[in-house]
Amino acid sequence: MENKQYKPVLFLDRDGIIVIEDQIDSLEKVIFIPGVFNALARLRKESDFYFAMVSNQDGVGTPSFPQEAFSIPHARIMETLQGEGIDFDAVHVDLSLPSDNCPGRKPKIGMLGEYLSGEYDLEHSVMIGDRLTDVELAHNLGCKAVWFANPERETELDEGRAKELNLRESCILISDDWPTVAGFLLGDKKLMSRTATVVRKTKETAIELSVNLDGTGRGQVSTGIAFFDHMLDQIVRHTGFDIHLHAHGDLIVDEHHTVEDVGLALGQAVREALADKRGISRYGFEILPMDEVLSQVALDFSGRPYFVWDVSFKREYVGTFPTEMVEHFFKSFCDESKCNLNMKVSEGNTHHQVEALFKAFARAMKKAVHRYPWSDSLPSTKGVL
Repeated sequence: MENKQYKPVLFLDRDGIIVIEDQIDSLEKVIFIPGVFNALARLRKESDFYFAMVSNQDGVGTPSFPQEAFSIPHARIMETLQGEGIDFDAVHVDLSLPSDNCPGRKPKIGMLGEYLSGEYDLEHSVMIGDRLTDVELAHNLGCKAVWFANPERETELDEGRAKELNLRESCILISDDWPTVAGFLLGDKKLMSRTATVVRKTKETAIELSVNLDGTGRGQVSTGIAFFDHMLDQIVRHTGFDIHLHAHGDLIVDEHHTVEDVGLALGQAVREALADKRGISRYGFEILPMDEVLSQVALDFSGRPYFVWDVSFKREYVGTFPTEMVEHFFKSFCDESKCNLNMKVSEGNTHHQVEALFKAFARAMKKAVHRYPWSDSLPSTKGVL
C-alpha cells in the first residue's frame, strides 16, 4: 500500500497562486501571495491530498530566460515552502513556448499521464490556478478546479471557450483569498456534523455511546476494562472523532459481552452517522509501524460486511485482557457498520501488535469517512451503498 495509492491530488499552479505572476528570473522577483503559507501548511497537514505542482514556464533555456535564471529562484521557492511544512510529492514543469504547441503544456495533460493510471482519486482531486486554462486543465483531467481569481470574474465562465467546454461544471470555487480556499477544501464552512447516538441495553450490558465523525478527537471512554479503554482511546485520538462512551457490563462473568457490544454499538453509530454516504471517500487504508511490528488495515464502507483477519498472537492475554477479544471486537464492528475490513499484523510483542492494529484501524477509518465538501456524489456505480 504505497502512500500515493488512490489518493486525491491537489494540483497547484506556481505563478499567480503561490508567488506573484511574473517571469521569475531573479530572487528579487520571488514574492509570495499573502496567506499562502498558512493555507498550504493546513492543507498539507489536515488533508489527504497528494501535492503536485503543475506549471508552465515559457521558454526556459532560451536566451530570454536562461535555465539558471529559472532554477535558482525556483529552488528558493521550493525551499521556502518546505521550511513552512509544505512538501510537494511531485513537480511537473513544462518549459515550452505557446507556439511550440507542446502536448505537455497546460491546459493539455501530456505531462500528467500518470494520474490517469487509476492509482489516484481524480473524482475528488482539485486543480488550483489563476487562469481559466487551469480550470480547463481540470476539465481535461476529470477533476475539479478552484479558480484563484476575483469572484467578480465569474461571468467569464459563460463566455467563449469556457462556455463551449462548460467549465462552470468543473469550477467549484472562485476566490483569490487563501484562507477562504483552504477553509472550503477542508470543510470549515461545515456541512452539518455527522453524529449518532446509540443506547444499547441487554441483560448483559448497558451502553450509551455518542459519535461525531467531524469532531476534534475529544471524548471520554469508560468500559470498566482498563486495557480496552486504552485501545478505544487510540480510536478517539487517531480518527479525530468525538466519542463519548459509557459501558456497564457483566464483568463478573468475563469481558466477552462488554467488548462485543461496544463493537456492535460503535459500528452502528458510525453506520448511522454516515447516513447515505454521499461525498465520502469510502475506502481507507493504513500501514503503521510500532517498534518491531507492522500493522496493515484496509476498509471499505461498502454496505456489505466481510471480515478478513490475518493475525497471530503468541500470548493469550495482554495484562488481564484476553487477546481473542481483539478479533471479536473488530468482527462485531465490521458486522454492524456493514464494512469490508481486512486486518494484518506481523509477529512481535503482543501489546504492540494489538495497539498497532487499533491505531491503523482508526487512521484507515478517518480516511474512509472523509467527506469532500464540494461533492454530493455517491462513491459507487450501483447508486446505493
